[in-house]
Amino acid sequence: MPGYVIKRHVKDSFKSLKRNGWMSFAAISAVAVTLMLLGIFLALILNVNRLSNQIENDVRVRVLIERGTTPKQKTALKTKLTDMSAVKTVTYASRNQELKQVVGHYGQAFGLFAGDENPLNDVYIVTAKQPTQTITVAKTARQLPYVATANYGGNQTKQLFQVMGTIRLWASGLMLLLLLVAIFLISNTIRITIMSREAEIGVMRLVGATNAYIRWPFFLEGAWTGLLGSLLPMVLIDIGYHWVYQRTATELVNFGYTLASPGQFLVLIDLVLLSVGMLIGAIGAMISMRRYLKV
Repeated sequence: MPGYVIKRHVKDSFKSLKRNGWMSFAAISAVAVTLMLLGIFLALILNVNRLSNQIENDVRVRVLIERGTTPKQKTALKTKLTDMSAVKTVTYASRNQELKQVVGHYGQAFGLFAGDENPLNDVYIVTAKQPTQTITVAKTARQLPYVATANYGGNQTKQLFQVMGTIRLWASGLMLLLLLVAIFLISNTIRITIMSREAEIGVMRLVGATNAYIRWPFFLEGAWTGLLGSLLPMVLIDIGYHWVYQRTATELVNFGYTLASPGQFLVLIDLVLLSVGMLIGAIGAMISMRRYLKV
């Protein structure tokens, strides 16, 4: 296609966006809201999966000792834990030490529970030799005397996946609805453009304009709508993710976990948003062209 023809199509597509100001704004806004939710959803799911893998690969089991257990009984329990073939190390942490960690992570307000008000248990932190042995160690530890319970990363992972399953279901339904609204608004915007240029299109047909020549300005208009609708979500998600990453990095590192670092991660998210935005615009344009241009 000659350069001057491409330039004309691009110019006509921008004129159409300007001519249908409010409809174009509504379509761009619908795309922006849809892509904003999509971007947040993607960032959340990818990081939850990342944290879940990190938690699952955590070989530590926290064995909570029953309240009132004597020092002699604690020593006997430690011996049984150490004798387990899948266990690498066993480390003791008193409930006061546990409370200090809680205060360090969540603030001085929890310092009120010091002394006899401390609701925490003494703990043996058991390290398994292999991640695959963590569940076995936890199940065996729960059967030992003087053990209140034994927790491992898999418990938290299951809870995360249950919560994320619910979020995924509702978010997918909402995004699908907004996606349909965006396509509907884009197709209506382009339909109005086609109707307003019906006489011009008729003349173009009479002078021999091909179907492709007639379609291109409307196809570009849909693409610009999707592109413009993706810009604001890209900027906001990039800024928001950097803020969340900086705010949570220290706390997560203390637990041995990390979020996906910005950079390539955000580039990936931005490319997905840009591609989906352009795709939404293209679909809306094709719907209008098939209905009203009959080409």
